[in-house]
Amino acid sequence: METQSGAIDFLPIIFQIVVALGFVVVTLVATHFLGPKRKTADKLSTFEAGVKVVGNARQPFSIKYFLVAILFVLFDVEVIFMYPWAVNFRELGMNGMVEMFIFMGTLLLGFIYVIKKKALDWD
Repeated sequence: METQSGAIDFLPIIFQIVVALGFVVVTLVATHFLGPKRKTADKLSTFEAGVKVVGNARQPFSIKYFLVAILFVLFDVEVIFMYPWAVNFRELGMNGMVEMFIFMGTLLLGFIYVIKKKALDWD
């Protein structure tokens, strides 16, 4: 027998979302009104690990840093997709194995592309 879920089944989830959002709003409003309001030049100045500010923060620097960071996140997230496959390896059978080989092949092609474009070479 198939049962359909109605709107009442989602009530606990909706309640949890409302409580979470309410907590965030109440906390932000309470800290705004209850917190200290002393503004001094020292408090409003930029602070970076105790080092005095020197120059402009908008100085250009190599895009390689961002490229390596984005590639790391990309390949790191792809590895996360392998965990559920490894956990359910026996249940997925040969079909799951073929699909993982296709996934790994696509990942390998992407990595080869990155290497060919010399995106990871620091000049």
